[in-house]
Amino acid sequence: MAEAQGMVQKTGAHLWITHVLMITGVLVIFFPIWLAFVASTVTQPEIVSPPMPILPGDHFWENYKAALFSGVNVPVATMLINSLLMAIGIAIGKIIISLLSAFAIVYFRFPGRTFFFWLIFITLMLPVEVRIVPTYEVVASFGLLNSYSGLILPLIASATATFLFRQFFMTIPDELAEAARVDGAKPMRFFVDIVLPMSRTNIAALFVILFIYGWNQYLWPLLITTDPEMNTIVMGIKQMFPSGDDVAEWPVIMATSILAMIPPVIVVISMQKLFVRGLMDSEK
Repeated sequence: MAEAQGMVQKTGAHLWITHVLMITGVLVIFFPIWLAFVASTVTQPEIVSPPMPILPGDHFWENYKAALFSGVNVPVATMLINSLLMAIGIAIGKIIISLLSAFAIVYFRFPGRTFFFWLIFITLMLPVEVRIVPTYEVVASFGLLNSYSGLILPLIASATATFLFRQFFMTIPDELAEAARVDGAKPMRFFVDIVLPMSRTNIAALFVILFIYGWNQYLWPLLITTDPEMNTIVMGIKQMFPSGDDVAEWPVIMATSILAMIPPVIVVISMQKLFVRGLMDSEK
């Protein structure tokens, strides 16, 4: 009995330590975000005059209105729309191409299918930065500069998503494909009616990851966009920092930074259950 009580007490102490460490980690991560939010609600003199306040000020609407509808070269609202369209386009495009590629590799028998899979997989060693010059030349030759097509199309191929979908499709029992074939279902009917519903959680998990990937893109949009109206929010934040003797409008910059975090946070929170379930299913 004494040993059992000791084990329970040890378990309870271990639980408390774990929670304390977890809460401490959350506070450490959240504190800079809180400071950014506070800085977005005060005036410029309050930020540059130490000590910086740690409680929100009364200029919230003024600073956020200036960020959304003024900006430096273009309003932040326009840049948010550009980033949103780009991130959604990249995520959906990657998922569609990866689903079809993995389905063809797993369920179709054709010469060299293993070779083509490993050829796709090898592209993981070629990030955008390595192939950015030839990709730019192709995009420019097609007249896609300063366009949503130019922002999205070169980034929609994903070897990682193809690999993950292939691994998941290989866990689907062959009896399902045989039963569909006996019932006279064509390959795309089997794909739409059986494979896609079973892949729902995996698609959700990948959508969250790929959306954030597209949202955080900086180098590629910077290269192919010269029109300020096509700027993304990540580019906009960089352009707000002063050069030379210019003075930074820190309340507006911080307000823009907070606004840039809202869409990814909404996507993660709204798809949290499917995201976690998709990761767990992928591990299985």
